[in-house]
Amino acid sequence: MAGAAQTLGPCPRVFLNNIHTYSSKHIAKYLDSCDVGASLADPDSEKDEQDRVQDDQANRANKGTFQVVGTTSGKAEEQKCSFAAAEYHNLTQAELLHHLMESDVIIYNISEHADQIMEASWAVSALHNEIDAFPGPKMFILISTVMTWALSKPVDPEDPEIPFTEEDYRRRKAHPNFQAHIALEKLVVKLGKTNRSQFSTYVVASGLQYGLEEHVFHLFFKTSWLGEAAGVPVFGEGSNIVPTIHVSDLARIVQNVIDRIPTPQYFLAVDDSKNTMEEIVRAVANTLGSGKTQKVPSEDIYLTEDLAQGDIDCLFVNLRMEAGFLKENFNIHWVSETGIVENIERVTEEYRLSRGLLPLRICLLGPPAVGKSTVAEKICKHYKLHHVRIQETIAETLANLEAGVRPDEGDNEGDESSGGAQEFLETLKENMEQNGGRLDDQYIIRIMKDKLKSKPCRNQGFVLDGFPKTYEQAKELFTAEEDELTDTRSEIPPHNKKIIPEFVFSLDATDTFLKKRVLNLPESVVEGTSYSQEKFLRRLASFRENNSEDETVLNFFDELEIQAEHIEITSSDDLDYLMVMEKVIKSVGQPRNYGPSSEEVELEERRQADIRLREQAAQQAEMERREAEEAAQRTQSWEEWNRHLEEVKRQEDELLEAQSIPMRHYLMRDVMPTLTQGLIECCRIRPDDPVDFLAEYLLKNNPQAE
Repeated sequence: MAGAAQTLGPCPRVFLNNIHTYSSKHIAKYLDSCDVGASLADPDSEKDEQDRVQDDQANRANKGTFQVVGTTSGKAEEQKCSFAAAEYHNLTQAELLHHLMESDVIIYNISEHADQIMEASWAVSALHNEIDAFPGPKMFILISTVMTWALSKPVDPEDPEIPFTEEDYRRRKAHPNFQAHIALEKLVVKLGKTNRSQFSTYVVASGLQYGLEEHVFHLFFKTSWLGEAAGVPVFGEGSNIVPTIHVSDLARIVQNVIDRIPTPQYFLAVDDSKNTMEEIVRAVANTLGSGKTQKVPSEDIYLTEDLAQGDIDCLFVNLRMEAGFLKENFNIHWVSETGIVENIERVTEEYRLSRGLLPLRICLLGPPAVGKSTVAEKICKHYKLHHVRIQETIAETLANLEAGVRPDEGDNEGDESSGGAQEFLETLKENMEQNGGRLDDQYIIRIMKDKLKSKPCRNQGFVLDGFPKTYEQAKELFTAEEDELTDTRSEIPPHNKKIIPEFVFSLDATDTFLKKRVLNLPESVVEGTSYSQEKFLRRLASFRENNSEDETVLNFFDELEIQAEHIEITSSDDLDYLMVMEKVIKSVGQPRNYGPSSEEVELEERRQADIRLREQAAQQAEMERREAEEAAQRTQSWEEWNRHLEEVKRQEDELLEAQSIPMRHYLMRDVMPTLTQGLIECCRIRPDDPVDFLAEYLLKNNPQAE
């Protein structure tokens, strides 16, 4: 169903706003990877997605491709996209219009950020005003949201389960917080009716987007993956039907609109699912976490910092929708046609890979008292991993089994049914009674394997502390079952890749060093533990014996081509094991998780703020002290200068006084009598020029002249 005669060039220039945001980024990335007109080809049901990608790559050189450009916020954390030919930020309206005029397809995505509505409205209006100046046909696609349908009345009041389709778009009624969205939708449709051959406009009303690193559903994915909450929250009843679309499928719909230039201007972009909010949350929790969910009051959602108001509104939407037109007329190779619940395994795997949430599995080996547990705790704290120790894991398993067989308890969290849990618990207790509180290796292996397969260890990873102790234990623990994925290379023994450690660290020290360390421990610490002299020496001898033969735990890892890193402990002064941690971090690399939580970030920011305040207070006090000292020194120097100046003046006065005595004597003896007599004569004679007379008189009567 093509529209008016309109064709785009062989390499259309596609403009997207906010190219670094969730859906815009994936739409741009997809368009950059596909050929122009690729969606017009007949679907080949016999080819899978990989075959189609290979065919696209093979034919890419002979076809035109999309050239993607877009705007960014200009933030420092936004790295340049490899799929974007150009990125713009801080554009004036004149500069923005210039780039829009250079583009063949303009896509404005307002499904994520309402602050783009004004710019999108201006952009489509400015382009409409410049139709006569277009160098060729242009297309404007607005990616909106199904929230503009949120308050629509049912198609049939007597049958509310009849879904909305594109044909009902004139009857849609928006959520109060999405009135600006529906106003822009109407403007885009209106402006596209003027001259469709030159300027065609489309609105794609997107369902709630999911897939890859996730967006609006990210709270539930993150809560499930972390496994710290008692249950993944279901806000309110959770019975509302949520229209959804995988972000990659949304990109494919946009591709079809560009290629086909269809006659209708309004499309629904939703998959075939009719999942409730509770079904979505439960599917995420079951696949990524423990499976536990908990219903909480709908008001509690406003206490969640990770959700904006628009996201909250979307999570409470209740709509049944079908994308009838695109199902019948578009050629879409769906990623998730049946929805998030039906494709949850793929969606969660995408989530892990996109977020880099890969488990980190570490095995820490070494003799007793070398410091394995201390180092393991530090590794777990740095990388946010789970510390797996034999005694704690056995105690945890017994507690879980006892809780699982109680009649008033809920569903058993483990793999055992209630009857199986009862039987396994009795078997463990009987075995412990027969062995003086210890378990046989077969039960220890089973317990440890179940622990390593648990969701927390599979999600974040673990540090296996001091286990396995022997080659046989390692072989039994990591051997793959028939239904488990193994390495198919014949030279490597079959093993379970999901629980095998990636990094093995072997701490070691001399027997003399270890014995000295244990002897120096306080009696209160040693009492009742395995560090008593007799038990410690027995454990140390057993460790040396197990690691002196050809078949050791390290040999087992060598056979799997996992090279252990040996770290020698030679000093007891490094109580924090800083040197050991430095080597571990250098070998392992960066964490593969979310890093600190918002609460931890806040606490760290407060701690850093307190440190800065204390430093500033100390600097201020030091500055004031220095200023006081400098002021005191200046006062003292000024007083000393004044005293010195007075002394100099006194000495000068005394010197002048001493030097003037002969001159005064000379004046009094030789000059003053003659001057007095000259003045008397001047008064008597009264010459016309008294000064000249007096000077001449003094010359004539100068005593020295005689």
